[in-house]
Amino acid sequence: MSTKMQEWMFESFPLLRYEPTEMRIRVSDGELQIADTTRAMLVWEPRRIVPSYAVPVADLRGELAASTLPSIPAPDRILDPGTPFVAHSCAGDPVDLLIGDTRFPGVGFRPQDPDLADYVVLDFWAFDGWFGEDERLMAHPRDPYHRVDVRQSSRTVRLELDDVVIAESTHPVLVFETSLPTRFYLPPQDVLVELTPTERRTACAYKGQASYFSVAGYTDLAWSYAEPLDGATQLAGLVAFLDDKLDVFIDGRRREQAPSPAAELFRDRFGIKQ
Repeated sequence: MSTKMQEWMFESFPLLRYEPTEMRIRVSDGELQIADTTRAMLVWEPRRIVPSYAVPVADLRGELAASTLPSIPAPDRILDPGTPFVAHSCAGDPVDLLIGDTRFPGVGFRPQDPDLADYVVLDFWAFDGWFGEDERLMAHPRDPYHRVDVRQSSRTVRLELDDVVIAESTHPVLVFETSLPTRFYLPPQDVLVELTPTERRTACAYKGQASYFSVAGYTDLAWSYAEPLDGATQLAGLVAFLDDKLDVFIDGRRREQAPSPAAELFRDRFGIKQ
């Protein structure tokens, strides 16, 4: 009996997971040095999509104390990057970090697990400086089992909104990203409607910082990376659309929209909401 690879990988999704890394991880906040280690772990709490870094307590530049912030139960759903760090989905102790006279409330978590007994998981968004070796990290730690393939294509991509063609290109760039729908990035000259910039900004650990646009009364329907990260530089200046809300035609054939590849597995196998 064969097994679909993605289903096999997500069997462990409800569990506390970790993976050692030899990458040197340095953490700072302003002028304060938080941690410097070559013994970091990537840690996924149950139902978390993206990992956090855990560092040995011995490699911290400060001391840990019982948290002054209450831990809140994690919601019974997939925990995406927008889920607050203080919402923990496994047993453990939230902690504050003390460095001199500075206290960082609730920025650490010590899971009750023997393999992580000497480690503390850190809140990525609590500190303004994260470095992997000598390169700054963005948004969250990268998952070593998450892949982003950016490919130029000669297929014709046509996007329609309310039966009106809003973009059509014969040289799109396609992004194939683990567990996410394929996205189509088009040259701006192939966009046939006005793009109105909005204030929304998001950050991706793999692609960089995105700016958003409204289209024909639909807010934040499109986005673009002005300065994408290494590995995604082909996307610079191209425009992608939230095509879940559009009709997409590839070489003249309408593309059937599908949910995130893992959605049905999470719901049916584990009873986890999207």
